[in-house]
Amino acid sequence: MQFDHAGLATDDVAELSQQFAALFEVDIVHEETFDGMKIAFLDFGNGYFELLEPMDSGPISRHLERNGPGIHHLAVETEDLESALARARDAGVELIDERPREGAWGHSVAFLHPRDTGGILLEFVEH
Repeated sequence: MQFDHAGLATDDVAELSQQFAALFEVDIVHEETFDGMKIAFLDFGNGYFELLEPMDSGPISRHLERNGPGIHHLAVETEDLESALARARDAGVELIDERPREGAWGHSVAFLHPRDTGGILLEFVEH
């Protein structure tokens, strides 16, 4: 496994992605509208920033209301998502997603509950 990305909640993906691209001299490598969000990925070479702007009253909107802009989740890449979920389940970690589902960029994803991961929403992602 390796670090894949940090998911950052924002009120304006277009503005923040342009600001970060200029500030860090990185490329915006993917943009999409998915699951009620505008999303942009910035490539840092050893991982991504995934910028998330809500378009509805879903989880990112609720996160922004409670916490304001900032880190929403951290993602770890795995080559075998089913096995990663089984290990988490065996370790007593509550799974938000019992089975993989489609995530941004067409990847398979599953989230772990922050109650069991040090207060951090963690995502497994399989490319």
